[in-house]
Amino acid sequence: MTIEKKVRAYTNIALIKYWGKRDEAAILPTSSSLSLTLDAFYTETSVAFKEDITQDTFYLNGVLQNEAATQKVSRFLKLFREPTGIQTPALIKSTNFVPTAAGLASSASGMAALAGAANLASGLNLPDQELSTYARRGSGSATRSIYGGFVEWQMGTSSEDSYAVPIDDANWDIGMLVVVVNSRQKEVSSRDGMKNTVETSPFYAGWLESTAKDLIEIKKAIHSHDFQKVGEITESNGMKMHGTMLGANPPLSYWEPYSVVAMQLVRQLRKEGIPCYFTMDAGPNVKVLCRLSDSEKIKARFAEVFRTEQLIVSRPGKGLQIMSN
Repeated sequence: MTIEKKVRAYTNIALIKYWGKRDEAAILPTSSSLSLTLDAFYTETSVAFKEDITQDTFYLNGVLQNEAATQKVSRFLKLFREPTGIQTPALIKSTNFVPTAAGLASSASGMAALAGAANLASGLNLPDQELSTYARRGSGSATRSIYGGFVEWQMGTSSEDSYAVPIDDANWDIGMLVVVVNSRQKEVSSRDGMKNTVETSPFYAGWLESTAKDLIEIKKAIHSHDFQKVGEITESNGMKMHGTMLGANPPLSYWEPYSVVAMQLVRQLRKEGIPCYFTMDAGPNVKVLCRLSDSEKIKARFAEVFRTEQLIVSRPGKGLQIMSN
Protein backbone atom coordinates (compact mmCIF):
# COMPACT_ATOMS: atom_id res chain seq x y z
CA MET A 1 0.00 0.00 0.00
CA THR A 2 1.28 3.45 -0.91
CA ILE A 3 1.56 5.81 2.04
CA GLU A 4 1.76 9.52 1.38
CA LYS A 5 4.11 11.44 3.64
CA LYS A 6 3.48 15.16 4.03
CA VAL A 7 5.79 17.67 5.73
CA ARG A 8 5.66 21.40 6.38
CA ALA A 9 8.86 23.46 6.40
CA TYR A 10 9.07 27.13 7.27
CA THR A 11 11.22 29.60 5.41
CA ASN A 12 14.13 31.39 7.01
CA ILE A 13 15.68 34.81 6.63
CA ALA A 14 19.46 35.03 6.90
CA LEU A 15 20.77 37.56 9.40
CA ILE A 16 24.36 36.60 8.62
CA LYS A 17 24.21 36.06 4.89
CA TYR A 18 25.05 33.11 2.67
CA TRP A 19 26.43 34.62 -0.52
CA GLY A 20 28.82 32.46 -2.48
CA LYS A 21 29.69 28.82 -3.08
CA ARG A 22 33.09 27.15 -3.04
CA ASP A 23 31.59 24.01 -4.60
CA GLU A 24 28.70 24.53 -7.04
CA ALA A 25 27.75 20.85 -7.34
CA ALA A 26 27.59 20.05 -3.63
CA ILE A 27 26.42 23.57 -2.71
CA LEU A 28 29.17 24.16 -0.19
CA PRO A 29 29.28 27.81 0.95
CA THR A 30 32.26 30.11 1.13
CA SER A 31 31.26 31.11 4.69
CA SER A 32 28.97 30.04 7.51
CA SER A 33 25.63 31.81 7.96
CA LEU A 34 22.89 32.33 10.52
CA SER A 35 19.15 32.74 10.08
CA LEU A 36 15.81 33.21 11.77
CA THR A 37 13.05 30.75 10.82
CA LEU A 38 9.67 32.44 10.30
CA ASP A 39 6.21 30.99 10.88
CA ALA A 40 4.38 33.23 8.37
CA PHE A 41 5.87 31.62 5.26
CA TYR A 42 6.01 27.90 4.63
CA THR A 43 5.77 25.06 2.13
CA GLU A 44 3.82 21.83 2.51
CA THR A 45 5.02 18.92 0.40
CA SER A 46 3.93 15.32 0.10
CA VAL A 47 5.86 12.44 -1.45
CA ALA A 48 4.42 9.02 -2.29
CA PHE A 49 6.25 6.25 -4.17
CA LYS A 50 3.52 4.71 -6.35
CA GLU A 51 3.49 1.58 -8.51
CA ASP A 52 0.54 2.83 -10.58
CA ILE A 53 2.39 5.74 -12.25
CA THR A 54 5.11 5.44 -14.89
CA GLN A 55 7.34 8.39 -14.02
CA ASP A 56 7.94 11.01 -11.37
CA THR A 57 5.07 13.49 -11.38
CA PHE A 58 5.33 16.90 -9.72
CA TYR A 59 2.52 19.31 -8.89
CA LEU A 60 3.32 22.78 -7.54
CA ASN A 61 0.39 24.79 -6.19
CA GLY A 62 -1.96 22.37 -7.94
CA VAL A 63 -0.34 22.78 -11.36
CA LEU A 64 1.40 19.90 -13.13
CA GLN A 65 5.01 20.99 -13.69
CA ASN A 66 7.02 20.73 -16.89
CA GLU A 67 9.83 18.29 -17.57
CA ALA A 68 12.61 20.64 -16.44
CA ALA A 69 11.02 21.31 -13.03
CA THR A 70 10.21 17.62 -12.57
CA GLN A 71 13.76 16.57 -13.45
CA LYS A 72 15.11 18.89 -10.79
CA VAL A 73 12.91 17.17 -8.20
CA SER A 74 13.86 13.74 -9.55
CA ARG A 75 17.57 14.54 -9.23
CA PHE A 76 16.99 15.52 -5.63
CA LEU A 77 14.97 12.37 -4.87
CA LYS A 78 17.92 10.35 -6.19
CA LEU A 79 19.67 11.20 -2.92
CA PHE A 80 17.00 9.18 -1.09
CA ARG A 81 16.55 6.48 -3.72
CA GLU A 82 20.19 5.42 -3.94
CA PRO A 83 20.70 4.36 -0.30
CA THR A 84 17.27 2.67 -0.11
CA GLY A 85 17.17 1.02 -3.52
CA ILE A 86 13.77 2.54 -4.33
CA GLN A 87 13.12 2.72 -8.08
CA THR A 88 9.36 3.29 -7.91
CA PRO A 89 8.11 6.56 -9.48
CA ALA A 90 7.10 9.29 -7.06
CA LEU A 91 4.08 11.57 -6.91
CA ILE A 92 5.11 14.90 -5.42
CA LYS A 93 2.62 17.58 -4.46
CA SER A 94 3.90 20.89 -3.11
CA THR A 95 2.06 24.01 -2.02
CA ASN A 96 4.00 27.22 -1.45
CA PHE A 97 2.64 29.69 1.04
CA VAL A 98 5.48 31.98 -0.06
CA PRO A 99 5.71 34.08 -3.25
CA THR A 100 8.06 32.03 -5.44
CA ALA A 101 11.44 33.52 -6.46
CA ALA A 102 10.73 36.95 -5.00
CA GLY A 103 13.55 37.16 -2.47
CA LEU A 104 11.45 35.55 0.26
CA ALA A 105 13.42 32.30 0.37
CA SER A 106 10.75 30.01 -1.07
CA SER A 107 13.52 27.63 -2.16
CA ALA A 108 14.51 27.18 1.50
CA SER A 109 11.11 26.02 2.68
CA GLY A 110 10.42 24.20 -0.60
CA MET A 111 13.51 22.02 -0.60
CA ALA A 112 13.44 21.48 3.16
CA ALA A 113 9.83 20.26 2.94
CA LEU A 114 10.72 17.98 0.00
CA ALA A 115 13.68 16.59 1.94
CA GLY A 116 11.52 15.95 5.00
CA ALA A 117 8.77 14.22 3.02
CA ALA A 118 11.22 12.14 0.98
CA ASN A 119 13.04 11.15 4.16
CA LEU A 120 9.83 9.68 5.58
CA ALA A 121 8.41 8.21 2.36
CA SER A 122 11.67 6.43 1.57
CA GLY A 123 12.00 5.06 5.08
CA LEU A 124 15.51 6.45 5.29
CA ASN A 125 14.57 8.31 8.49
CA LEU A 126 17.72 10.39 8.76
CA PRO A 127 18.28 12.45 11.92
CA ASP A 128 17.83 16.19 11.46
CA GLN A 129 21.50 17.06 11.26
CA GLU A 130 22.17 14.59 8.44
CA LEU A 131 18.89 15.52 6.76
CA SER A 132 20.06 19.12 6.64
CA THR A 133 23.01 18.00 4.45
CA TYR A 134 20.50 16.44 2.03
CA ALA A 135 18.32 19.57 2.01
CA ARG A 136 21.45 21.61 1.24
CA ARG A 137 21.89 19.68 -2.00
CA GLY A 138 18.57 21.09 -3.20
CA SER A 139 19.05 24.67 -1.98
CA GLY A 140 21.76 26.05 0.26
CA SER A 141 19.40 27.98 2.52
CA ALA A 142 17.14 24.90 2.87
CA THR A 143 19.70 23.37 5.21
CA ARG A 144 18.65 25.96 7.82
CA SER A 145 14.88 25.39 7.45
CA ILE A 146 15.17 21.97 9.08
CA TYR A 147 15.17 23.80 12.41
CA GLY A 148 13.24 26.58 14.10
CA GLY A 149 14.39 29.81 15.74
CA PHE A 150 17.96 31.02 15.20
CA VAL A 151 19.92 28.51 13.12
CA GLU A 152 23.55 28.38 12.01
CA TRP A 153 24.66 26.73 8.78
CA GLN A 154 28.22 25.66 9.45
CA MET A 155 30.24 25.81 6.23
CA GLY A 156 32.20 22.69 7.15
CA THR A 157 35.07 21.11 5.24
CA SER A 158 33.10 18.66 3.09
CA SER A 159 29.58 17.65 2.10
CA GLU A 160 29.28 15.53 5.23
CA ASP A 161 29.97 18.28 7.76
CA SER A 162 28.38 21.27 6.00
CA TYR A 163 25.11 21.26 7.94
CA ALA A 164 22.81 23.36 10.08
CA VAL A 165 22.57 23.40 13.86
CA PRO A 166 19.95 25.09 16.08
CA ILE A 167 21.31 28.03 18.09
CA ASP A 168 18.35 29.45 20.05
CA ASP A 169 14.54 29.16 19.93
CA ALA A 170 14.18 32.97 19.58
CA ASN A 171 11.45 32.89 22.20
CA TRP A 172 12.42 36.23 23.74
CA ASP A 173 10.15 38.77 22.07
CA ILE A 174 11.65 38.38 18.60
CA GLY A 175 9.59 39.24 15.52
CA MET A 176 9.95 40.29 11.93
CA LEU A 177 7.95 42.50 9.60
CA VAL A 178 8.27 41.47 5.97
CA VAL A 179 7.72 44.35 3.54
CA VAL A 180 6.81 42.85 0.17
CA VAL A 181 7.99 45.59 -2.16
CA ASN A 182 7.56 43.38 -5.22
CA SER A 183 6.39 39.74 -5.28
CA ARG A 184 7.13 39.16 -8.97
CA GLN A 185 9.86 36.73 -9.97
CA LYS A 186 13.18 38.55 -10.01
CA GLU A 187 15.12 39.09 -13.23
CA VAL A 188 18.46 37.81 -11.91
CA SER A 189 18.33 34.61 -9.85
CA SER A 190 20.18 34.31 -6.57
CA ARG A 191 22.33 31.58 -8.11
CA ASP A 192 23.44 33.77 -11.03
CA GLY A 193 23.89 36.89 -8.92
CA MET A 194 25.94 34.98 -6.38
CA LYS A 195 28.19 33.40 -8.99
CA ASN A 196 28.87 36.72 -10.72
CA THR A 197 29.67 38.42 -7.40
CA VAL A 198 32.11 35.72 -6.30
CA GLU A 199 33.92 35.76 -9.65
CA THR A 200 34.14 39.51 -10.29
CA SER A 201 33.63 41.65 -7.16
CA PRO A 202 36.86 43.14 -5.71
CA PHE A 203 35.01 43.55 -2.40
CA TYR A 204 34.34 39.82 -1.98
CA ALA A 205 37.49 38.87 -0.06
CA GLY A 206 36.76 41.59 2.49
CA TRP A 207 33.20 40.33 2.78
CA LEU A 208 34.38 36.82 3.71
CA GLU A 209 36.71 38.16 6.42
CA SER A 210 34.07 40.50 7.78
CA THR A 211 31.18 38.02 7.82
CA ALA A 212 33.20 35.47 9.81
CA LYS A 213 33.62 38.08 12.55
CA ASP A 214 29.94 39.06 12.33
CA LEU A 215 28.90 35.45 12.94
CA ILE A 216 30.97 35.18 16.11
CA GLU A 217 29.58 38.45 17.45
CA ILE A 218 25.93 37.78 16.63
CA LYS A 219 26.02 34.39 18.36
CA LYS A 220 27.34 36.09 21.49
CA ALA A 221 24.53 38.65 21.25
CA ILE A 222 21.88 35.95 20.76
CA HIS A 223 23.08 33.98 23.77
CA SER A 224 22.97 37.12 25.94
CA HIS A 225 19.60 38.20 24.44
CA ASP A 226 21.15 41.52 23.38
CA PHE A 227 18.52 42.53 20.81
CA GLN A 228 20.19 45.82 19.86
CA LYS A 229 23.48 44.10 19.08
CA VAL A 230 21.74 41.36 17.09
CA GLY A 231 19.94 44.02 15.07
CA GLU A 232 23.00 46.15 14.42
CA ILE A 233 25.03 43.19 13.17
CA THR A 234 22.11 41.98 11.04
CA GLU A 235 21.71 45.34 9.32
CA SER A 236 25.42 45.83 8.76
CA ASN A 237 25.97 42.33 7.39
CA GLY A 238 23.13 42.63 4.91
CA MET A 239 24.35 45.97 3.60
CA LYS A 240 27.85 44.59 3.16
CA MET A 241 26.50 41.69 1.11
CA HIS A 242 24.69 44.08 -1.21
CA GLY A 243 27.90 46.14 -1.39
CA THR A 244 29.71 43.14 -2.89
CA MET A 245 27.07 43.01 -5.64
CA LEU A 246 27.49 46.69 -6.46
CA GLY A 247 31.17 45.98 -6.98
CA ALA A 248 30.53 43.06 -9.35
CA ASN A 249 30.98 43.26 -13.12
CA PRO A 250 28.39 44.00 -14.32
CA PRO A 251 27.13 45.67 -11.14
CA LEU A 252 24.02 44.14 -9.63
CA SER A 253 21.35 45.65 -7.42
CA TYR A 254 18.11 43.99 -6.33
CA TRP A 255 16.86 47.20 -4.75
CA GLU A 256 13.85 49.10 -6.01
CA PRO A 257 12.84 52.65 -5.03
CA TYR A 258 10.48 51.43 -2.32
CA SER A 259 13.20 49.20 -0.89
CA VAL A 260 15.06 52.41 -0.04
CA VAL A 261 11.87 54.00 1.33
CA ALA A 262 11.46 51.03 3.69
CA MET A 263 15.06 51.24 4.89
CA GLN A 264 14.73 54.96 5.52
CA LEU A 265 11.56 54.38 7.54
CA VAL A 266 13.37 51.84 9.74
CA ARG A 267 16.07 54.43 10.46
CA GLN A 268 13.39 57.01 11.29
CA LEU A 269 11.66 54.61 13.69
CA ARG A 270 14.96 54.05 15.49
CA LYS A 271 15.37 57.81 15.89
CA GLU A 272 11.95 57.81 17.52
CA GLY A 273 13.07 55.19 20.04
CA ILE A 274 11.58 52.05 18.43
CA PRO A 275 14.35 49.45 18.05
CA CYS A 276 14.19 47.79 14.63
CA TYR A 277 16.71 46.83 11.95
CA PHE A 278 16.43 45.93 8.28
CA THR A 279 17.93 43.24 6.12
CA MET A 280 17.49 42.23 2.49
CA ASP A 281 18.27 39.09 0.55
CA ALA A 282 18.60 38.72 -3.23
CA GLY A 283 15.40 40.58 -4.00
CA PRO A 284 13.71 43.94 -3.41
CA ASN A 285 11.78 42.98 -0.27
CA VAL A 286 12.80 44.37 3.09
CA LYS A 287 12.69 42.37 6.31
CA VAL A 288 12.51 44.32 9.55
CA LEU A 289 13.86 42.58 12.64
CA CYS A 290 12.02 43.88 15.67
CA ARG A 291 10.60 43.12 19.05
CA LEU A 292 7.43 41.08 18.52
CA SER A 293 5.74 43.38 21.03
CA ASP A 294 6.56 46.36 18.75
CA SER A 295 5.62 44.65 15.49
CA GLU A 296 2.04 45.93 15.15
CA LYS A 297 3.13 49.47 15.97
CA ILE A 298 5.84 49.24 13.31
CA LYS A 299 3.40 47.73 10.82
CA ALA A 300 1.02 50.63 11.39
CA ARG A 301 3.76 53.11 10.52
CA PHE A 302 4.62 51.20 7.36
CA ALA A 303 0.92 51.11 6.45
CA GLU A 304 1.13 54.89 5.99
CA VAL A 305 3.35 54.22 2.95
CA PHE A 306 2.64 50.64 1.87
CA ARG A 307 -0.58 48.70 1.29
CA THR A 308 -1.65 46.47 4.16
CA GLU A 309 -1.30 43.35 2.01
CA GLN A 310 2.38 44.22 1.49
CA LEU A 311 3.06 43.98 5.23
CA ILE A 312 3.33 40.63 6.99
CA VAL A 313 4.26 40.21 10.64
CA SER A 314 5.88 36.93 11.61
CA ARG A 315 6.84 35.18 14.78
CA PRO A 316 9.80 32.79 14.90
CA GLY A 317 8.99 29.54 13.14
CA LYS A 318 9.46 25.92 14.10
CA GLY A 319 11.48 23.14 12.57
CA LEU A 320 10.04 20.53 10.20
CA GLN A 321 6.44 19.57 10.97
CA ILE A 322 5.04 16.17 9.98
CA MET A 323 1.51 16.71 8.63
CA SER A 324 0.60 13.06 7.97
CA ASN A 325 1.67 9.64 9.22
